[in-house]
Amino acid sequence: MDENRSKPSAPVAPSAPAVRVSDADRDRALGILAAALAEGRLDAQEHASRVQAALRARTAGDLGTLTADLPAPTPTRAEQDRKDLAEWLAEWRYWLGGLVLMTAVWGVRCLQEGELTYYWPVAPLGVWAAVLVAVAIWPRQGDGDGKD
Repeated sequence: MDENRSKPSAPVAPSAPAVRVSDADRDRALGILAAALAEGRLDAQEHASRVQAALRARTAGDLGTLTADLPAPTPTRAEQDRKDLAEWLAEWRYWLGGLVLMTAVWGVRCLQEGELTYYWPVAPLGVWAAVLVAVAIWPRQGDGDGKD
């Protein structure tokens, strides 16, 4: 699985100029150039010359010089949604870790006292879960403004 395809495009770093580039690297550079043309950062003639140079590029340094003065394109709505979902699921994994840790502390305390006591982790875990659910259902900034 190519992990680079799931990440937002970024300029090819000229930090390793002697490293030979792949077709995927050229595709990323072409995507950046196309976005720059669409945004008006490049005119058609400069875009065409940079595209030809990108197709001839052999090293990361060659590609890096073509995209160094251009910002990385903003992620699409679908890419941003995938990123947000991954972060939200990661928060639930942290919540699960908190559940295990707090339950262990509660269990050890119950063993020390020799009786089952009130399950105090329900309060912090409940608040934490409520925040995570609210994040999931609360509209994000920019939702519903007609920009997709």
